[in-house]
Amino acid sequence: MSRDLLLLLEPGFTDPKYPGERFICPHGAPIEGLLASDPAKTASLDIQRLPFARPREVAIQALDADHQGLPVLILGDEGAVPDDVQTLGETRFVTDTQRILALLAERHGFPKVH
Repeated sequence: MSRDLLLLLEPGFTDPKYPGERFICPHGAPIEGLLASDPAKTASLDIQRLPFARPREVAIQALDADHQGLPVLILGDEGAVPDDVQTLGETRFVTDTQRILALLAERHGFPKVH
């Protein structure tokens, strides 16, 4: 059985359009905060932080070249599959930050967003 896979941009990434500056993803930052709030819970899912530059090979392998936007939570075989997920073939995934936060709470026991 496969586990959930969370793909995020690596914090502190650089963008060639802005030499000498470092960035965080505004959509990934709340997710990073949730992960940091209870690091022990991260053991129940796979997390990969990817570089800003495209192509993002890990995202392409997990989904396809048209779905490289991050963050994305790719649902594994463990746990119920919500009705509101996107599908690509047999792969089920979520790209909305608020929904990812809710699913991390539901599927992995992280605190819920109030």
